[in-house]
Amino acid sequence: MSEAAPAPDLGVGMVGYAFMGAAHSHAWRTAPEFFELPARPRLRAIAGRNVDAARQTADRFHWESVTPQWRDLLERDDIDLIDICTPGDTHAEMAIAALEAGKHVLCEKPLANTVEEAQRMAKAAETAAATTGARAMVGFTYRRTPAVAYARRLVDEGRIGTIRHVRAQYLQDWLSDEDAPLTWRLDKTKAGSGALGDIGAHIVDMAQFVAGDDIVRVNGMLETFVETRPVEGVASGIGGIGSANAERGPVTVDDAAAFLARFAGGAFATFEATRYASGRRNGLRLEINGTKGSLAFDFEDMNVLNFYDATQPSDEQGFRRISVTEPSHPYLHAWWPPGHGLGYEHGFTHQVVDLVTDLAEGRQPRPSFDDGLRVQRVLAAVTSSSDSGGWKDVA
Repeated sequence: MSEAAPAPDLGVGMVGYAFMGAAHSHAWRTAPEFFELPARPRLRAIAGRNVDAARQTADRFHWESVTPQWRDLLERDDIDLIDICTPGDTHAEMAIAALEAGKHVLCEKPLANTVEEAQRMAKAAETAAATTGARAMVGFTYRRTPAVAYARRLVDEGRIGTIRHVRAQYLQDWLSDEDAPLTWRLDKTKAGSGALGDIGAHIVDMAQFVAGDDIVRVNGMLETFVETRPVEGVASGIGGIGSANAERGPVTVDDAAAFLARFAGGAFATFEATRYASGRRNGLRLEINGTKGSLAFDFEDMNVLNFYDATQPSDEQGFRRISVTEPSHPYLHAWWPPGHGLGYEHGFTHQVVDLVTDLAEGRQPRPSFDDGLRVQRVLAAVTSSSDSGGWKDVA
């Protein structure tokens, strides 16, 4: 009996090498070791302006080469996909050029810094799919946390009925120190926005994904608590340590965002995103209440989904703590025995699995650039609402 033909190669070129570059690199290497993929990712090259830093990431994750110029990746025949892990001000130029060169694209979130940029990216993705067959996806990886994917399954099955309330929070604290230094995430020209785009985009996508519905109206408020920060400091995590006596520069983005929202199906929603919630390292939370029950998720307990079934007899009702670690749960068949939990990095691995599978089978990967554009429109409407002080339609 002849052996099956080996899976074809999928050459990957990545732009960026820091936090997201490491997370994506780990995923590209890990996915084919645990999942049977229809194509084998080959880590061809990293592009980064700081060649020494890029080479460190390349050596750590066994990329084949390094270049200081991201356009070099587009000229290589052995690279099929461009993975963009850079600040938002670079996304549009890189993604559009890659699609025009016939390359597939994976782009980190948020898709862009403005609606206009996101529109051009979505149009380029549509054109590429119709002409060269190149596909594009935006990286909202929290969708691929097994408990979140399972929540979507329960909603699709009608287990919580008609959705009435959506409640979403993303709480971090890495800016709580007023002397933490300026980074690119605090510069509007690079990041586009602050907590709203950096982490608020995640809960907008997650809420729309799990609910299976789109936000159509918002009423928002943005706040900047600390208006200047040290221009230099020692990097630590995604922030750093600065000095109260150092030269300071302006913070040009929001520190916190909160908004009310209305979904197309009528659900009423509240959203909050902040990087000043002391003690909350990565508190991403979603609760959905429906006519037949409720779902509640907290990323700091990421292997658990709490489910309330209102159709049960009253003397049996109460939230049920579901350990989402069974082989029948999304993605779990490829991992560990039941009860052995997953971590932050696994969402990126699942992203690679879904992307490579969709590309091989000729399907549009999700979330698409159109999905990313929808999130961008929500962010823009929140900003406009905060400026004007009233409700805004999501255009």
